[in-house]
Amino acid sequence: MLDATLTQQLSQYLAMLREPIELVASLGEDAKSTQTAELLTEIAALSDKVTARFDGQDTRAPSFSIASVANPAASVRFAGLPLGHEFTSLVLALLWAGGHPPKVSDEILATIRALPGGHAFEMYFSLTCHNCPDVVQALTLIALNNPGYSATMIEGGTYQAEVDARGVMAVPAVFKDGTMWLSGKKTLEEIVALLDTGAEEKAAAAINAKDPFEVLIIGGGPAGAAAAIYAARKGIRTGIAAERFGGQVLDTMGIENFISVQHTEGPKLVAALESHVRDYDVDVMNLARAEKLIPATTEGGLHEVHLANGATLKTRSLILSTGARWRQMGVPGEEDYRNKGVAYCPHCDGPLFKGKRVAVIGGGNSGVEAAIDLAGIVAHVTLIEFDSTLRADAVLQAKLRSLPNVTILTSALSTEVLGRDGKVSALTYKDRTTDDIHTVELEGIFVQIGLVPNTEWLKGTLALSPRGEIEIDAKGATSVPGVFAAGDCTTVPYKQIIIAMGAGATAGLSAFDHLIRLPAVATV
Repeated sequence: MLDATLTQQLSQYLAMLREPIELVASLGEDAKSTQTAELLTEIAALSDKVTARFDGQDTRAPSFSIASVANPAASVRFAGLPLGHEFTSLVLALLWAGGHPPKVSDEILATIRALPGGHAFEMYFSLTCHNCPDVVQALTLIALNNPGYSATMIEGGTYQAEVDARGVMAVPAVFKDGTMWLSGKKTLEEIVALLDTGAEEKAAAAINAKDPFEVLIIGGGPAGAAAAIYAARKGIRTGIAAERFGGQVLDTMGIENFISVQHTEGPKLVAALESHVRDYDVDVMNLARAEKLIPATTEGGLHEVHLANGATLKTRSLILSTGARWRQMGVPGEEDYRNKGVAYCPHCDGPLFKGKRVAVIGGGNSGVEAAIDLAGIVAHVTLIEFDSTLRADAVLQAKLRSLPNVTILTSALSTEVLGRDGKVSALTYKDRTTDDIHTVELEGIFVQIGLVPNTEWLKGTLALSPRGEIEIDAKGATSVPGVFAAGDCTTVPYKQIIIAMGAGATAGLSAFDHLIRLPAVATV
């Protein structure tokens, strides 16, 4: 099952085991069961602290559990083969079950162990989903550290009938005690906060107790990370408040235009960014959603940022790097069928539509790339573009037009998402040249029509462009003294990771320059 490179890597990881672990497989007569047995046999052969049994009686076959021999109640189960993006999740499950400490704070571990009650989680993932590993690993950590919780990770391709029966049309999808609980990417902190009823109040109290910052960055994407590093290197008190560190880059699969790095993936880049930021004395506050800005009323005074959890942060200078989010179609039915056929990540959810008919909305690079990817999985792709021509690069258009199972519609305005039995069943659109309304029968819709800046909470506080972008000058300064901005939320003309990083560095240096020119009496 494992090639020589993976075998060598896994052998090195298993050397870190501190306690014996046992793998117990439930198998059938199918090929996947044979592969599962082969995988577990290979793992057990790599360490004398790992044993494997093949007499499990779980109703899902193939599946296998991973548990500490000393504490078998703390276990996690994988149904199907956790390879592809989930191979790292498998490795971490083995290490954590074997006593190797996870790279999370003592505070979050204590919270997990103190979670009240207990729940049974079933999570569906796909091997091509780059958003799934975070959720798999979070639930694994919870199940291995709190015996009241169980977690079964289910590879949707192996259990397609089960996926269809439960109406799973987007991954990651988590059922709690048999009922759909959450869908989409979530961090460990977010999941624990949902389970810990007092988490929000405790987080607010901790934030309110913080002293004012000299530089506070709102947003933890590439721009925010760069701003924090440049500010912290100046030796000034720096903080980042982010709804989720990494922002939209976490949802980006292939990155091939980050200069000097031929190819990387969003989650990998975000991990590197966070590691770099934490090399410095930066106070990183996750799950912190800004809702209101009250600018300083005097030179050198404190700006206030009010958060959704009721807390308030104060700072002498402020950098806004709130990024952007996927633009929605804004048509009837879109929100009703979100994650029930309406999707925004073809890499994550594409495999769930194998053999089905889908539409891609948008003829730019993102839309055409999505259509090309999906054409290799689904039965048919209809690409719908509002403009009279596609806007993607010529090479992408040529590839798209060469595919036999793709239909391209231009001058088409999507008008409504239709559904049946709780799932998407069709999309209507208007031909803009004739005003005729047409219906496309399908099972999935992937929306790829650009970005919307996350700046609604700033309206009336500082100058925004007609598109809602924060207006900045060459130094990243906004219309409010002491408040700077960087990245996709601003009027910078090109929304690119490398441009956002440069803008973040500029904003960080500009904030420091602003601080050193303030009256000496204005101290924190």
